[in-house]
Amino acid sequence: MSISADFLTSVLDTLTDHIAVIDLEGRIHYVNQSWIQFGIENNVPPSKEWIGTNYLHTCTLAADRGDSLGGEAEEGISAVINRTKDRFYYEYPCHSPQEKRWFLMRVTPFDLNSERYIVISHSITTERKLAEEQVLQLSRLDSLTGMANRRYFDEWFIKEWRRCTREQTPISLAIIDIDHFKCLNDNSGHSAGDECLKAISDLLRSFTKRPNDICARYGGDEFVLVYSNSSLDDSLVLILKLMDSIRKLEIPNPSAPTGPNVTVSVGLSNIYPEMESNRDDLIRSADRQLYKVKNSGRDSIEFETLND
Repeated sequence: MSISADFLTSVLDTLTDHIAVIDLEGRIHYVNQSWIQFGIENNVPPSKEWIGTNYLHTCTLAADRGDSLGGEAEEGISAVINRTKDRFYYEYPCHSPQEKRWFLMRVTPFDLNSERYIVISHSITTERKLAEEQVLQLSRLDSLTGMANRRYFDEWFIKEWRRCTREQTPISLAIIDIDHFKCLNDNSGHSAGDECLKAISDLLRSFTKRPNDICARYGGDEFVLVYSNSSLDDSLVLILKLMDSIRKLEIPNPSAPTGPNVTVSVGLSNIYPEMESNRDDLIRSADRQLYKVKNSGRDSIEFETLND
């Protein structure tokens, strides 16, 4: 059977990809129904005449308004037109007020009757991107407590250190260790230990409300808490309140030498980051202070400022 133009058009109109064909000047020669429908859903009037519209100019105008996506799209399409690239792929977000959306732009050339044209298609990749985001989010969370894990904390701390270095603001870091946690597990069972970790995690989150503060599970029964743009004195006030709040939870640990209920030991350190400073120095300092507490009976806090 011979394939008519109407047949091919009907096939293209069934595709969910948004497809347009442009010439080397950027003028649109064809769009499929999905392209038209996407425009309508994004406030383009149904009467819009796509044929003859210059797609490259549209991308340039978007870039001039500060839309970096438009600039990158224009640059990629031009590279295919100028033959500096065989094809161009570009994944980008296009969120609406109601939902997150991602698309993959594919730009490929073809020749017809000695004329060169460019096919631009936009495929919906939202489902895959949301799944990737979920996997990434889960990889950053401690499975028991739901708080940030050591891996995410390490990534976050590098960025926050750089920010505090640029802005010359202090940063405080506390390492928090549950006193005699092994006694709790051995005598009350691991489920009681898990419930203890969850309760303290929930409390820690209530003490890190600012955007640039963080708490994370650092090890088995250790947590790390960071207060950015906070002096040692200000951080100390909050940590002392935290320690008192943990005591008030009255989580039973009857075999602990420190008392019948769960307590914590804390090492706290503060620094004004400098380019030549090693951010690990702050962690090591807090760790040293923690071990001072452990060696002197626990259920207390030791602290220091590294810039003194």
